[in-house]
Amino acid sequence: MPTSIDSYLVASKYYDEAYAVMRDLTDAPFYIDLAKESGGPVLEIGCGTGRVLLPTARAGIEIHGLDNSAPMLAAIKQNISRESLAVQKNIKLHSGDMRDFRLNRTFALVTIPFRPMQHMFTMADQVAALKSAGAHIAEGGLLAFDVFYPKFENLPRRIGEETLEAEWSPASAPDTIVRRYFRKDAFDKINQSFSLTFFFRTYRGDKLISEEREGLKMSMYTYPHLRALFLLAGLEPVAEYGSFDKTPLDNASEEMIFLLRRA
Repeated sequence: MPTSIDSYLVASKYYDEAYAVMRDLTDAPFYIDLAKESGGPVLEIGCGTGRVLLPTARAGIEIHGLDNSAPMLAAIKQNISRESLAVQKNIKLHSGDMRDFRLNRTFALVTIPFRPMQHMFTMADQVAALKSAGAHIAEGGLLAFDVFYPKFENLPRRIGEETLEAEWSPASAPDTIVRRYFRKDAFDKINQSFSLTFFFRTYRGDKLISEEREGLKMSMYTYPHLRALFLLAGLEPVAEYGSFDKTPLDNASEEMIFLLRRA
């Protein structure tokens, strides 16, 4: 499988500033606390631009980041270059596919934060990704990951409608505003996936001066589906939560978060 692809070619340019204004993101402290408890080293699969990786490294934890998106890896390298040498020494990056990579070492904690597992669309890919992650868990170590709790009743609704998700003024052009919209394009009930398009529109005043767009596809999981995947991948749950505040996983949950060990 290719180790580097051009996914997130557009989104990588806007990623850090877009998610910096999304105040409902609460996952980073959860993963950083896990990293501190583990003592490191940590492997983060799907490290993106470093939203979780960088504060983990700043906490003094050795952390390795893996991604297969060349634009994302380019962005995180730029972000790392702005950190102190002490922080930079805690970081090592790898280009690889989460389904078949092998780093020939193990880690006290392996994480897959912010839903990269939802970019695995077949049972074979899902099992392969979990097996690859599990192969890097040290004796007594853990794997942690999250996916969203699907609201199946909402998935067929508002197909084709655009929704404003975030807006910000870029540091490089403070006289402009970037607005990120998303449009749900299709829902595949059989394969439990949906596709959408992100629009990044830049305005100066009321005038639209540029627009970029990029598609995305995501899979969905039910709880029994995940438990079956764990069995197939040789993993067993240690803990499961319905939020990053560690509330119980129940019918009110918005997230499904798991801590796993090798069975």
